[in-house]
Amino acid sequence: MTTTPTEPAPAPAGVGGLRSFSFGGGVQSTAALVLAATGRIDFRLFLFANVGFDSENPATLEYIERYARPYAEAHGIELVELDRVMVRSGERRTLFGELTREGSKSLKIPVRMSNGAPGTRSCTADYKIQVIARELKRRGATDQAPATVGIGISVDEIHRANRRRCEPHERIDYPLLDLGIRRTDCTRIIRDAGLPVPPKSSCWFCPFKRAESWHEMRRSEPELFEKSCQLEELLNRRRDQLGKDHVFLTRFAKPLREAIPDGVDTLFDLEDDGGEGLCDSGWCMT
Repeated sequence: MTTTPTEPAPAPAGVGGLRSFSFGGGVQSTAALVLAATGRIDFRLFLFANVGFDSENPATLEYIERYARPYAEAHGIELVELDRVMVRSGERRTLFGELTREGSKSLKIPVRMSNGAPGTRSCTADYKIQVIARELKRRGATDQAPATVGIGISVDEIHRANRRRCEPHERIDYPLLDLGIRRTDCTRIIRDAGLPVPPKSSCWFCPFKRAESWHEMRRSEPELFEKSCQLEELLNRRRDQLGKDHVFLTRFAKPLREAIPDGVDTLFDLEDDGGEGLCDSGWCMT
C-alpha cells in the first residue's frame, strides 16, 4: 500500500528538527526500525522510496507489508511509502517500467560494460534520493533548517559511508556506525524483537548483485531470474539498433544465462566480486 502525502506537515522548529530514516526494507534499516521503537536511536519517521512494485525485490515488498509496517504502527512510528511522481503530469513511474518502455533509451541502472566496469547510473538519485528529498522539503526541511537523514550502513560496510554526500536541505547520519553495530548484530536485534530477518533489499535486476546472489535467484526464484535475462536481452536488442556494444547484468561480460549457469555453483572470489559494495550511497541495499 502506497501512502500519498496530502497536506504538508508543520515544519519543525530549529535547525535539523526534522529527523527521518531512509528505510530500504533490508536487514540494516529493519534493525534501525527496532532500535527506534525501543528508544535506542531518535527517529520516529521512516521513509521508504519504492522504486516500483515491478522493480523492488518482491520479497522485500511482502516483508514490509506483513511485518515492518505493522511493527512500526504498533510502536508509534510513521512508516511512509513514497513513489516517484512526475511533477507536471502527476504520472507515477517505476524503474522497470522506464527501462522497458517502448522506444526508451534509458540505462539508469549501473549495467556492466564490455570490460566489466559498471556504467554510470541515475537510478538511486532519481528513485531514492530525489523522492525522499521532495518529502523532506514538503515537511519543512530547508537549507536553513536541514533535516537529519539516517542511513542504515553498519560497521562492516563502513566503506559505503560518506557524510559529505548530502544536499543543503539534509544532514546525513549513520546511527548504526555510531553504535558500533555490524550486520550480524542487526540480525540479532531483529530476531530479539520477534521479527523474521528480511531478505536482501534491492531491485531484483540490480547489476550490483553479487554472483552468489544471482545463483541463489536462479535456484530459488527461476521466474525472476528468467525475467532478468529477458531484461538484459531487451537492453541489448536496443543497443544493437543503436550500433553500441552490449551491456550486462554481471561483471563477466557475457549474457546472464551463461554467466550464472544452471545447476552449477561456481566459486567466486568474494573480495573481487564487484557486488553490493560498489553501491556506496547507502540509500539502496539496506
